[in-house]
Amino acid sequence: MIEPHGGELVNRVVPEKEKLKILEEIRDLPKITVGLDALLDVENIATGVFSPIKGFMTGEELLSVGYNMCLPDGTVWTIPIILQFKEKPKVGERIVLQDEEGKAKAVVDIREVYKIDLPLIAKLVWGTESEEHPGVKLLYSKGEWAVGGDVWLLERINHPLRDWILEPEETRKIFEYRGWKTVVGFQTRNAPHKAHEYLQRIGLEVADGLFINPVLGWRKSDDFEPQTILTAYEYLINNYYPKKRVLLSGLATAMRYAGPREAVFHALVRKNFGCTHFIVGRDHAGVGNFYDPYEAHRIFDRLPKDIGIEIIRVSAVFYCKNCDCMASEKSCGHGEEERVYVSMTKIRDMLRKGVLPPDEMIRRDIAHLLMDVQNLTNIHS
Repeated sequence: MIEPHGGELVNRVVPEKEKLKILEEIRDLPKITVGLDALLDVENIATGVFSPIKGFMTGEELLSVGYNMCLPDGTVWTIPIILQFKEKPKVGERIVLQDEEGKAKAVVDIREVYKIDLPLIAKLVWGTESEEHPGVKLLYSKGEWAVGGDVWLLERINHPLRDWILEPEETRKIFEYRGWKTVVGFQTRNAPHKAHEYLQRIGLEVADGLFINPVLGWRKSDDFEPQTILTAYEYLINNYYPKKRVLLSGLATAMRYAGPREAVFHALVRKNFGCTHFIVGRDHAGVGNFYDPYEAHRIFDRLPKDIGIEIIRVSAVFYCKNCDCMASEKSCGHGEEERVYVSMTKIRDMLRKGVLPPDEMIRRDIAHLLMDVQNLTNIHS
C-alpha cells in the first residue's frame, strides 16, 4: 500500500471516550461560528485527507506554499488551507469552532493570528488577482485575517451525503481487501460523459482498480448538484463497468478552481486515499480561459521534488467522426473538422432546456437520468 503524503496518515479525531472531558474543558473558551467550507477543511485535516497538514496554515506556511509550492519543511503542497475572517478575531491560545447552530465541532490550538495579503496570494496560487475568477472571488470574500494552528475534530459534519463519503482509512482497507496493488484516482465535479468515461477506461486498463472521487463541496453555481452526480455515476458503474474493480466515494471539499496547482493538490489527496496513479486531463480544475490547457500537465515537472504518485497525463478527448469512437490527440490522426468535443457546459444547458445532447457527448440513458433529476429539481425549486 502506497504511503500517505508525508509518510503518515494524520488522525486528529478526538476519540469518543475523551470527547466529554474535552467538551467540559472548552466550556469557557472563545467560540467562533464558521461556515461549511471551514468545517469541511477541519474534517479533511483530521481524517487524513489533507495529510500531512495538521491544522490551518500560519503566515509562514501560507507564503511557503504560495512561493515555493511546498511547506517550510520541503514537503510538496500547492493549495492554501487557511481559516479566514473579515475582522481580526479576539482569541487566546485555543478556540472552539462551532457550526451555525452553535454546536461545537472542533478545537484549534492557535499558533498565530495574522493578516493575509490577499492579492499576493491570489496571484501566487491562482495566477490572477481578478475577481472574475471564482476561486479568487471566494478568497477575497472570506476576509484578510487568518488564524493558524493545529485542529482537533470533535464531531463530523451532518453532511446530507454522508453515506457516500469514505475516509482514507476506509478506502485503504477496501483497496487492500480487494487485492488492489495499483489504484487509479479520478477527480471530477461533473456528471459522467463520454470523454470522462474514456479516461476512466484507461485507468481500468492500467491498474487493478479505479477510484472515482467526485467533489461534493462548493462549486460554481451552474455545476450539477452532488447528489445528481453521484446517482449518475452509480448508474454508470452498475450498468457499464466491472463493479468489483471500481469504487465510488465523494470528496467533501470545495473546488478551488486553481488549475495546475489544484491538479497537484488533487493528486496528493488521492495518494492519501491510497491511489498509486492519478489521471490529469486537459485543463484540470481550470475555469474560463485563466489557464493554459496543458499547464496542469507541466506543473508536475516543476515541483520541488517527486510526490510519489504516478500521473497519467491525457490530452484533449473528443469523438472523431472518421474513427467513429472517442479518441485523443495522441490516438487520432484526423483534423479538427472531424472532432466533436465534449462540453459539459453545453450538455447542462441542453438538459436544462429539455433537449437531449448528442450521443457523441453523453450516453442517452444517462442523459435521460440527468434530465429527470433536473426536471424534479425545477419542480421543487
